[in-house]
Amino acid sequence: MVDISIIGAGSWGTALAVLLHRNGHKVTVWSIMEPEIEMLKREHEHKDKLPGVKLPEDMVFTTDLETAVKDKDVLVLAVPSPYTRSTSHSMKPYVGEGQIIVNVAKGIEEKTLLTLSQIIEEEIPQAEVAVLSGPSHAEEVGRGIPTTIVVGAQKKATAEYLQNIFMNEVFRVYISPDVLGIELGAALKNVVALAAGIADGLGYGDNTKAALITRGIAEIARLGLAMGGRIETFSGLTGIGDLIVTCASMHSRNRRAGILIGKGYTMEQAMDEVKMVVEGVYSAKAAMGLAEKYGVQLPIIEQVNAVLFGAMPVDEAVKNLMLRDKKIENPLIPWEEK
Repeated sequence: MVDISIIGAGSWGTALAVLLHRNGHKVTVWSIMEPEIEMLKREHEHKDKLPGVKLPEDMVFTTDLETAVKDKDVLVLAVPSPYTRSTSHSMKPYVGEGQIIVNVAKGIEEKTLLTLSQIIEEEIPQAEVAVLSGPSHAEEVGRGIPTTIVVGAQKKATAEYLQNIFMNEVFRVYISPDVLGIELGAALKNVVALAAGIADGLGYGDNTKAALITRGIAEIARLGLAMGGRIETFSGLTGIGDLIVTCASMHSRNRRAGILIGKGYTMEQAMDEVKMVVEGVYSAKAAMGLAEKYGVQLPIIEQVNAVLFGAMPVDEAVKNLMLRDKKIENPLIPWEEK
């Protein structure tokens, strides 16, 4: 049995708490919000974020960060990406040398252009940081629906240790050393999912969705390779796999927000309606900052930014994408002139 704390009691943190408890581990769940913790203690169910998924009676719930962090074997950091830095800063005094932190949120910090694991390493240098990502809606993981994800870590031994902790008959875990590629795929797919949702909101069809998914992964891989990620990662679970599920599912808050924007809502109205943090909104500007830094073109993500922050009408953004300069689909495939 491993002593684990989930830092963040949203839908994903709660689902992973249930999964890890089923695997026989001791689980503590922390939230900064006293009413949320009191609800979890009273109801043993997250009525707002994960209704219908019962939490075990022996699961511990607390607002005391020191209690949640100190001397735990593994910390699962599951706060929304905008709060990764502040939460990591608060955790630092209680984290021991070499203590493992698994980041499960997805995003890029706009001001610094750092991935979330890089933020954690900056704030808590004594920790060993890993990531967990893949096509994994909390609503399905909480119900025990078969799911496959990837754990990324610098050390193979750490990845294998976490693989053993998380894996069971309905939650298959692969491991990878490409932490950067995993995180870029996780963050940027949320921006493409906004575009997919916008297309749905406009009433477009399967052709449009397929185009956005395939050209979207091309953009993600283009930037990821320029930054040092591996092409195998972007063609795998945390790349195309996560992109497909996020663009296609109504569980996806990014797609749902995009649908509302496509129907005429402002970004702020859409986020209020979804009632959850829409990670793609926070990653969109950062993605363009990285594109400029590495000299990479991201036409879909660029148009999402124009809609979100530049007041561009959604139909005009679509026209801009369709009428771009003519391109070769894959310039690496040579022509054989006869």
